[in-house]
Amino acid sequence: MTTIADGTVPKLPHGVKFREDKARGGFILVGPERIFNADGVATEILKRIDGKTDFAGIVRQLTEVFTADEATIRPDVESFLLDLADKQMVTL
Repeated sequence: MTTIADGTVPKLPHGVKFREDKARGGFILVGPERIFNADGVATEILKRIDGKTDFAGIVRQLTEVFTADEATIRPDVESFLLDLADKQMVTL
Protein backbone atom coordinates (compact mmCIF):
# COMPACT_ATOMS: atom_id res chain seq x y z
CA MET A 1 0.00 0.00 0.00
CA THR A 2 1.26 3.46 -0.91
CA THR A 3 1.55 5.96 1.91
CA ILE A 4 2.16 9.70 2.02
CA ALA A 5 5.18 10.89 4.02
CA ASP A 6 4.44 13.53 6.66
CA GLY A 7 6.64 16.12 4.92
CA THR A 8 4.97 15.73 1.52
CA VAL A 9 3.38 18.98 0.36
CA PRO A 10 0.29 18.32 -1.79
CA LYS A 11 -0.25 20.79 -4.63
CA LEU A 12 -2.77 21.38 -7.35
CA PRO A 13 -1.05 20.83 -10.69
CA HIS A 14 -1.10 23.41 -13.47
CA GLY A 15 -4.59 23.59 -14.96
CA VAL A 16 -6.41 22.30 -11.86
CA LYS A 17 -8.46 24.76 -9.82
CA PHE A 18 -10.42 24.43 -6.61
CA ARG A 19 -13.23 26.93 -6.49
CA GLU A 20 -16.66 27.75 -5.20
CA ASP A 21 -19.58 26.82 -7.43
CA LYS A 22 -22.00 29.61 -6.58
CA ALA A 23 -24.62 28.41 -9.06
CA ARG A 24 -25.08 25.05 -7.31
CA GLY A 25 -23.67 25.91 -3.91
CA GLY A 26 -20.59 24.14 -2.66
CA PHE A 27 -17.13 23.67 -4.12
CA ILE A 28 -15.68 21.91 -7.15
CA LEU A 29 -12.28 20.71 -8.29
CA VAL A 30 -11.86 21.50 -11.98
CA GLY A 31 -9.19 20.01 -14.19
CA PRO A 32 -8.68 19.40 -17.87
CA GLU A 33 -11.84 17.66 -19.03
CA ARG A 34 -12.82 16.81 -15.43
CA ILE A 35 -14.99 18.25 -12.72
CA PHE A 36 -15.37 16.79 -9.23
CA ASN A 37 -18.05 17.99 -6.83
CA ALA A 38 -16.51 18.26 -3.38
CA ASP A 39 -18.61 17.19 -0.41
CA GLY A 40 -18.07 18.78 3.00
CA VAL A 41 -15.14 16.59 4.00
CA ALA A 42 -13.42 16.87 0.60
CA THR A 43 -13.86 20.65 0.74
CA GLU A 44 -12.12 20.84 4.11
CA ILE A 45 -9.20 18.79 2.79
CA LEU A 46 -8.92 20.72 -0.49
CA LYS A 47 -9.03 24.09 1.29
CA ARG A 48 -5.77 23.13 2.96
CA ILE A 49 -3.88 22.29 -0.24
CA ASP A 50 -2.02 25.57 -0.57
CA GLY A 51 1.37 24.35 -1.82
CA LYS A 52 2.91 25.14 1.58
CA THR A 53 1.21 22.94 4.17
CA ASP A 54 2.59 19.41 4.39
CA PHE A 55 0.52 16.28 4.80
CA ALA A 56 1.08 16.10 8.57
CA GLY A 57 -0.05 19.72 8.91
CA ILE A 58 -3.21 19.09 6.91
CA VAL A 59 -4.06 16.08 9.09
CA ARG A 60 -3.38 18.10 12.25
CA GLN A 61 -5.67 20.91 11.10
CA LEU A 62 -8.43 18.46 10.24
CA THR A 63 -8.28 16.82 13.69
CA GLU A 64 -9.29 20.21 15.08
CA VAL A 65 -12.00 20.86 12.48
CA PHE A 66 -13.65 17.47 12.94
CA THR A 67 -12.78 16.98 16.62
CA ALA A 68 -11.33 13.56 15.91
CA ASP A 69 -8.03 11.89 16.61
CA GLU A 70 -5.28 11.57 14.01
CA ALA A 71 -5.55 7.78 13.83
CA THR A 72 -9.14 8.16 12.63
CA ILE A 73 -8.57 10.98 10.14
CA ARG A 74 -5.17 10.15 8.64
CA PRO A 75 -6.14 7.03 6.62
CA ASP A 76 -9.15 8.77 5.08
CA VAL A 77 -7.19 11.89 4.11
CA GLU A 78 -4.38 9.76 2.73
CA SER A 79 -6.76 7.63 0.68
CA PHE A 80 -8.52 10.71 -0.70
CA LEU A 81 -5.26 12.41 -1.72
CA LEU A 82 -3.82 9.24 -3.27
CA ASP A 83 -7.01 8.81 -5.30
CA LEU A 84 -6.80 12.40 -6.54
CA ALA A 85 -3.10 11.91 -7.34
CA ASP A 86 -3.98 8.82 -9.41
CA LYS A 87 -6.43 11.02 -11.34
CA GLN A 88 -3.74 13.70 -11.77
CA MET A 89 -5.81 16.23 -9.86
CA VAL A 90 -3.22 16.59 -7.04
CA THR A 91 0.55 16.20 -7.06
CA LEU A 92 2.31 14.67 -4.08
